[in-house]
Amino acid sequence: MSGPGELLFEQPSKDTLRLVLTGSWKLGQGLPSAEDVRKKIESAGPIRRISFHAEKLGDWDSGLLTFLLKLWKLCSSSNISVDGTGLPKGARQILSLAVAVPEEKGARKAEGKLTFLVHLGDQTVAFYRSFSELLEFVGEATMAFMKLLRGKAQYRRADLGLILEACSAQALPIVTLISFLVGMILAFVGGIELKMFGAQIYVADLVGIAMVRLMAAIMTGIVMAGRTGGAFAAQLGTMQVNQEIDALKTQGISPMEFLVLPRMLALALMMPLLALYANVMGILGGAVVAVGLPGITLLQYYNRTVETVGLANLWIGLFSSAVFGVIVALAGCMRGMQCGRSASAVGDAATSAVVTAIVGIIVATAIITVVTSVLGI
Repeated sequence: MSGPGELLFEQPSKDTLRLVLTGSWKLGQGLPSAEDVRKKIESAGPIRRISFHAEKLGDWDSGLLTFLLKLWKLCSSSNISVDGTGLPKGARQILSLAVAVPEEKGARKAEGKLTFLVHLGDQTVAFYRSFSELLEFVGEATMAFMKLLRGKAQYRRADLGLILEACSAQALPIVTLISFLVGMILAFVGGIELKMFGAQIYVADLVGIAMVRLMAAIMTGIVMAGRTGGAFAAQLGTMQVNQEIDALKTQGISPMEFLVLPRMLALALMMPLLALYANVMGILGGAVVAVGLPGITLLQYYNRTVETVGLANLWIGLFSSAVFGVIVALAGCMRGMQCGRSASAVGDAATSAVVTAIVGIIVATAIITVVTSVLGI
């Protein structure tokens, strides 16, 4: 075992000083300091170069690196070059990282404040880029669905069953609460206005048509966007962070078929059933309020609802809910697949999925309303 570290000086030429390192250079052993080297330089004359000889150097740790770093700073301030070729390879590598030239202050151009037109242009470019990514994702999802119709899609039926359960039975409590309250709100607002004209009985028309035609599908879609769409994005985002999606690609399995297709099928199948259930709960919620109004009985409310709500309204609502289900699934899966490689990116993906799904639902609602109005349905 070598003794404590020692520092010897040799002067092979007039302007060169060689430092001979011997012994064990470890912290807590009273190592030589850079101040000793400074005194030797002052006494030796005009030194312009320092080299090292470390053949007799024993064990070393950060004590040696601390000494070398202080010596480098001393030589840098005195315009003395340091030749580290005689040091151990590990010490040279760490020292080169420690003394890397820092970025000069002001070397980067200061970012000026963006004007409104520049910001608008950047946002426009980002919008078109995201729109093209959306079209690409929808195209890949369509191709996966076509493979399903041909019986060639790669996915596990067990996964589809679990997703169906998560999108149906587990969503009933929140759908029940929201739909029931929305029906009560519609009946309460409509009852106040219609009471002024003595037409309280038409509360049944208002609640029935509004819930069956659109409101049940919209509220169910928004609930599922926050509950299921965000969950899809978080699940796929976590898989992206853990490189599980890359592993599927490596094995020749399409993530679009294995991950996205079951989720899209589950929501497209379950959303009409949830909307149908939401219709019933919304009408019941409206009945609770309407029966409390003067001149309306439960039987009158029922008869008026059956008379007013037709199959056309029902089919429009069910079709809208199926479209909303596909939108929620696509938004959640797309944002999950686009997730970055960090934990914060997973949260951003879930938030973006919910926002994208809700915006998609509103846009789809506007389109369906205009089309049905033009067709006279």
